[in-house]
Amino acid sequence: MAIQKIPIEQFLSLAQEHPVLDVRSPSEFIHAHIPSAYSLPLFNDEERKIVGTTYKQQSRQQAIKTGLDYFGIKMRKMVEEVESLMAGRWSLAEKKAQAINDQRSTNIVLIHCWRGGMRSTALAWLLDLYGHKVYTLAGGYKAFRNWVLQQFNTEYNLKILGGYTGSGKTILIEAMRRLGKPVINLEALANHKGSAFGALGEKPQPSQEMFENILALELYSKASHAAEGLEEPLWMEDESKRIGELNIPKSLWDQMRSSPVYFIDIPFEQRLSYLVKTYGTLKKDELLNAIGRIQKRLGGLETKNAVKYLSENDIRESFSILLKYYDKCYSKGLHNRINLDDLLNKISCETVTINNVEDLYPLKNKV
Repeated sequence: MAIQKIPIEQFLSLAQEHPVLDVRSPSEFIHAHIPSAYSLPLFNDEERKIVGTTYKQQSRQQAIKTGLDYFGIKMRKMVEEVESLMAGRWSLAEKKAQAINDQRSTNIVLIHCWRGGMRSTALAWLLDLYGHKVYTLAGGYKAFRNWVLQQFNTEYNLKILGGYTGSGKTILIEAMRRLGKPVINLEALANHKGSAFGALGEKPQPSQEMFENILALELYSKASHAAEGLEEPLWMEDESKRIGELNIPKSLWDQMRSSPVYFIDIPFEQRLSYLVKTYGTLKKDELLNAIGRIQKRLGGLETKNAVKYLSENDIRESFSILLKYYDKCYSKGLHNRINLDDLLNKISCETVTINNVEDLYPLKNKV
């Protein structure tokens, strides 16, 4: 079989059905990778360093020989690892195809390294020799990263779900998703709920680069649906530019700030009750640490009172102080928009409930 080098969009299209093998070193993969890719490093971190140094200080030929010393003893194990991976991924259609034709013509693998050079070429040769249909990514992971950055400059038909802290915006975004509406849950992608308390109960955040990779593929997927004739807008939750330690790419955030905002307007006491129920069972030391992170902005007196009430197990009164602070912050961010009067749609709701999603779609002709 001939090995084919293909451009990024064709590569990503095939990646929806077939395994992507990332042959970069473990540390490169851990830092960031194509979502859903499988790490199959040709060299470990130390081996990569030695091969790279040999290339720079001696010659390409000597670097290849050094690389073969490492690669040669791994070839059988790598073939077997790919074989095991493929066995677990075959779709029902592929299994039926193999039952008819035992040549495994559907045994497609996708391979990339950093620039589409020697590492991906080496594994592609091996797997092609073994009988797989192999595609490599032209330009490697570097080409993917260029593609990622391009996605943030694309114009999207956005609608922004707004509301003060405790309005249940995230549960509404998820409700829309379950209804089949195009949504992107930025906080879920970032593993952070967006406030000083946002990391509580969450997994560690990805690197900035990995966050961008995941977000770009989400945007591309939703844009692809729109290209197929679906005219529904893409919904996102109103966020500050920073989610925990991660930044929303500036060009995308600028689009968000100039898109229609649907503001779920829920009374303070109802939102407070929701937050007490959501966060009130968390460990007290975690809550105290979160308060400590905003004490300079919250102010000395308010910080002291919030901590005092929390230590007395008066969660509601402590959270009331914090919620007033976050309401002021959100109001400032909301109104720091150009042409807000043309963008803002207020939706009055009595309480925090998933049923508020029903109030979002009757307004779709308003914008």
